[in-house]
Amino acid sequence: MLELQDIDKKYQMGENIVYALRGVSLKIQEGDYVAIMGPSGSGKSTLMHVLGLLDGPSSGSYKVDGREAAHLTEDELAILRREVIGFIFQQFNLLPRMTAAENVALPLLYSKKNMDLVKAQSILMSVGLDDRSQHRTNELSGGQQQRVAIARSLINQPRVILADEPTGNLDSKSENEILKILRDLNDQGITIVIVTHEEAVGQQAKRLIRMRDGMIQSDLRLRPLSTLTLFPDQKAKSSTRSSHLENRWQFQETADYFIQGTKNLLANKIRSGLSMLGILIGVAAVVAMLAIGKGAQSAIESQLASLGSNLLVLRSGASRVGGVSQGIGGTARLTLDDYQALKEQVTAVKEASPNVNGRGQVTFQNKNWNTQLLGTGPAYASLRAATPELGRFFTDEENQKRNRVAVIGATVVRELFSGQNPIGEMIKINKISFQVIGVLPEKGANGFRDQDDMIVIPVLTAMHRLLGKVHLDYIDFEISDPKLMDETSDLIKELIVKRNRVPPSQQDSAYEIRNMADIQAAVSESSKTISLLLSTIAGISLLVGGIGIMNIMLVSVTERTREIGLRKAVGARRIDILMQFLAEAIVVSATGGIFGIIFGAMISGLISLTTGWVTSISMSSVVLSVVFSAGVGIIFGIYPARKAARLHPIDALRYE
Repeated sequence: MLELQDIDKKYQMGENIVYALRGVSLKIQEGDYVAIMGPSGSGKSTLMHVLGLLDGPSSGSYKVDGREAAHLTEDELAILRREVIGFIFQQFNLLPRMTAAENVALPLLYSKKNMDLVKAQSILMSVGLDDRSQHRTNELSGGQQQRVAIARSLINQPRVILADEPTGNLDSKSENEILKILRDLNDQGITIVIVTHEEAVGQQAKRLIRMRDGMIQSDLRLRPLSTLTLFPDQKAKSSTRSSHLENRWQFQETADYFIQGTKNLLANKIRSGLSMLGILIGVAAVVAMLAIGKGAQSAIESQLASLGSNLLVLRSGASRVGGVSQGIGGTARLTLDDYQALKEQVTAVKEASPNVNGRGQVTFQNKNWNTQLLGTGPAYASLRAATPELGRFFTDEENQKRNRVAVIGATVVRELFSGQNPIGEMIKINKISFQVIGVLPEKGANGFRDQDDMIVIPVLTAMHRLLGKVHLDYIDFEISDPKLMDETSDLIKELIVKRNRVPPSQQDSAYEIRNMADIQAAVSESSKTISLLLSTIAGISLLVGGIGIMNIMLVSVTERTREIGLRKAVGARRIDILMQFLAEAIVVSATGGIFGIIFGAMISGLISLTTGWVTSISMSSVVLSVVFSAGVGIIFGIYPARKAARLHPIDALRYE
């Protein structure tokens, strides 16, 4: 079953070479009970590690069921260990964060992809520990811990049990109990190989091998070899299952990794909490910053929508030109005739409105307020998204008759009417009476200007009855097709300079046309840039949190080196160890991410409450935060996890 031929094991100690094994040749048959004895430094433990595939020889041949161990990959060796060999360590090597049943079931995570606690309970019953299955290792005596180690070695129905000083740390009573269990197992057909320095223990074996200076001194048969086999089909199963790697990942297996990862993290609450804090702050910053940016963008879009869509604004420039409309040497102006001519001649113009601006003192009863005045046409309501929420807008007939009617903003309503319905009331603007016929929709502040602090009146009324203006300040044009904006802008400018006979040298500055669509696009792009900048700053916080996770995981790998060695000894492959530590990193980042989302939402609400800023938490920002935090856990957990996975089993077990 196990065959060693001319095995050497040497170590480089500075300039010296130390031989732990020298030319060891040995065959162990199935069903045997072999005791290996010798003084400290004789090489018996090294031989045990080679037999258990935890360590490899420097030279020579070692075959398990005829398979040369030197030809197997690390993962193939792990599968062979978990299916053929069960280990009983002198120091027990039980995981303190697990119960007795969970320790026993640990090898099943790698062989069956599921920690079957029911099966573990039955194995514990067979070694007399069914009543202690839910106790942690620090609640068990030395003899009980050794029984748990024996039960763990049996869980995968191994054909060979390797026991390294299984009674070395026990009292005489516990020693006798453990030896009886080993004899019973051998009587049932399991091959036992035990390393001991006690003569009484060695004499109970069927075969006694004595070692000194890395060589076999004697090999005596004390009792005849048993032919009984406990698991007659086990050899066939081992051969079949060991012939290929199992790469199927099942849900239960993944769940067990995360359950174990959570338990490991809970065992170091403060350290885990500090790791989560970095991710929590980063995710909270991402959520809060994106909420502020999204809210600002929504507010900007709302304000831009109030300016109107597909809008061109024609204004007079600063040039002094000669011409009919202006008079010789006059400044370029806009007139109602210009407005009417452009509206009729430019076919792409869907709607237009002439405008004049001013300020006025408005009074109602004993209240007064200084506000902005806008004289405009009836089309203003549709052009500027200003259809009254209460009352109505004035008509073209009221404009032609120069009626004294007014549509007032929400700020004026608050200042003069204190929340009362203003429709139908008479107000005085610059001591001239006007009737309130409508209330403009509330649009909020835009920069330093309150868009709701204004009164809109018919343009002819404003020019001839209130402001005394004979020229327009600007003209709004709504274009029928957004694709025609640039073409129409050029056409309008060409017609207005031709109409007013502007000299070629002054045509560029005589009039200016503002494309509101371009302004909207620029402002929207600016808001997106700001959001991206805020997100980048928040992302840096997540990066710092990820580095914290990596540091903690590296410390965890160092602290749990012996645990890694144990997991590999019971059959864990590199991918198993990698997944274990990745699961822990993901648990840290995901938990920190969840709390970060909650905290970020609270910060956003607090900012909105205290500053009045608009904040908006979108589902995309939440998803982004969760994905990013999980990604941070994976990315920064890979290096520590790979470092853990690449540890050699015997080096990890010998750590400290």
